[in-house]
Amino acid sequence: MEQTFDLTLIWAGIIGFGIMMYVLMDGFDLGQGILYPFAPDEQARDKMMNSVAPVWDGNETWLVLGGAGLLAAFPLVYSIFLPALYIGVFLLLAGLIFRGVAFEFRFKAKTSKYLWSWSFSVGSFVASFAQGAVVGAYIQGFETEGFAYSGGPLDWLTPFTVLTGFGLVIGYALLGSTWLIMKTDGAVQQWAYKITPKLLFGLMAVFAAVSIYTPFVDSSVMSRWFDGISLIWALPALALFCAYIVLRAVKKQQDGMPFVATMGIFLFSYLGLLASKWPYIVPPKFTIYDAASAYNSQLFLLLGFLFVIPIVLAYTSWTYWVFRGKVGDAGYH
Repeated sequence: MEQTFDLTLIWAGIIGFGIMMYVLMDGFDLGQGILYPFAPDEQARDKMMNSVAPVWDGNETWLVLGGAGLLAAFPLVYSIFLPALYIGVFLLLAGLIFRGVAFEFRFKAKTSKYLWSWSFSVGSFVASFAQGAVVGAYIQGFETEGFAYSGGPLDWLTPFTVLTGFGLVIGYALLGSTWLIMKTDGAVQQWAYKITPKLLFGLMAVFAAVSIYTPFVDSSVMSRWFDGISLIWALPALALFCAYIVLRAVKKQQDGMPFVATMGIFLFSYLGLLASKWPYIVPPKFTIYDAASAYNSQLFLLLGFLFVIPIVLAYTSWTYWVFRGKVGDAGYH
């Protein structure tokens, strides 16, 4: 078959879009669990839970969509990533399962409500940390022989991946606090205003540490960023500008802008990561073209995804439209 389109590049764009949508949309409800133990009181925790109850499970659609697309379009990624990250992926899924179960049982429980609250919090923290550690492992790269992983089961766990793990925990907590600013009022909103600058400074500190550490983990990143004048520097500059917008919006007690600007921090940081590693999907050896499935397979699956993605976007948009506005003690107004 004549290859009219670069389907590998199209699929890389689809997978990248799916991962970014998951990070942004599931990040703020994972952030609720991370912030849970620090909430002012049980009433505040109920309001935090109610703010994400209608949307949290739909947010995880993007994780399924991205994972399925990755397996179909880039099977080599799975054959290397899973052996390298079995423990990290297990922790990620276990955390999501604990959080999901806690969501359902906490609403019904009476005497055991505190146990489900802790399950919700611990599950959210573990899932967030595991995601950040997986990102750090991707930046580090993987030992391979031929097309197989040749390292150990704990090679992914290093000081660098611990740093990226805690960095994503703080980042999701920031998404969670700015979500509360947008969706709540009264004491909960004022508490969110108070903690947001602290979380932002913590995230910026990790952001700086990772930026300094990364070139020593992967020398190719250093050459890409420092060899000549590069437009890539616009991405961290835009991320820092978004951080400034968050601070200014919190100071002015604005509702929606802190959350929008926080999403900007994540978006530009994500694009910076992709720009640092492109076109390697399994660093340091394999590009998106090395890992891609057959052209006919990509074309067949693309037709299905082009049908599914608009539906997911449509029902996601509709859900957020229906549950717009502020959440009260008994749910959305």
